[in-house]
Amino acid sequence: MEPQQRKIIISLIVAFFGAVIIWQTATVTISSGEAGVLYRPFGGGTVTDFYFSEGFHFIAPWNSMYVYSTRNMEQREIMEALSKNGLQIQIEMSIRYRPIAAELGTIHQTIGMNYKDVIVMPEVRSAARQVIGRYEPEELYSSKRDFIQDEIFSGVKERLERMNIYLDAILIRGIELPQNIRTAIEKKLKQEQESQEYEFKIQKEEKEAQRKRIEAQGIKDFQDIVSEGISEKLLRWKGIEATLDLAKSENAKVVVIGQGKDGLPLILGGDGR
Repeated sequence: MEPQQRKIIISLIVAFFGAVIIWQTATVTISSGEAGVLYRPFGGGTVTDFYFSEGFHFIAPWNSMYVYSTRNMEQREIMEALSKNGLQIQIEMSIRYRPIAAELGTIHQTIGMNYKDVIVMPEVRSAARQVIGRYEPEELYSSKRDFIQDEIFSGVKERLERMNIYLDAILIRGIELPQNIRTAIEKKLKQEQESQEYEFKIQKEEKEAQRKRIEAQGIKDFQDIVSEGISEKLLRWKGIEATLDLAKSENAKVVVIGQGKDGLPLILGGDGR
């Protein structure tokens, strides 16, 4: 191979690898759910007023692109805090958050890519300890859990948004108390439930007694009204009507013998009674 040809071949190889290197350093592909922040070492540093969206982008080889996830991310945290009476509580939380895409440049410039460890989790821990410190263990264990969750969320959300981070949710997955405290609380809750059931039974019996009194009074009133409307003459007349109906019966042989004590005729049937 002639020297001139050798030089051409070497030049082509060098050009090829140079093109590959330039292509790799001058192109960036940003995947779905991501956004990029550009750093220009010769042009003012971090670009804070613009971010690169999903897709394929060309950049100068001497610039750098930092890619952030803009999807909701979840971080689970198990931490310890003190209740109002100084009891140590273990709490398990789930935190969902994401950076505000339009402010990625500012986040990268002021905080960095580890903003979760620098900002998000410290703020959540601080707010959680403040909120838990206002409640008794019994409230943490039972009825106040939703309120505590909302208080922690409200306390953290505003502060993170000032730092260009959106807080989607804080969920309390579990609160762990010492065994002796948990047993005492469960026993107390059981006693309160039994007391409520007993009160319910008393109210039920009182209502039943009231119903019976009303029913008895109604029967008494009815009897008083009926007794006032029934006279001796009416009873005698009804007796005569009943006697006549019995006398007309085809199945009985009627014999009238004198009068009864109430002035009504006595009737004997065919069987001699």
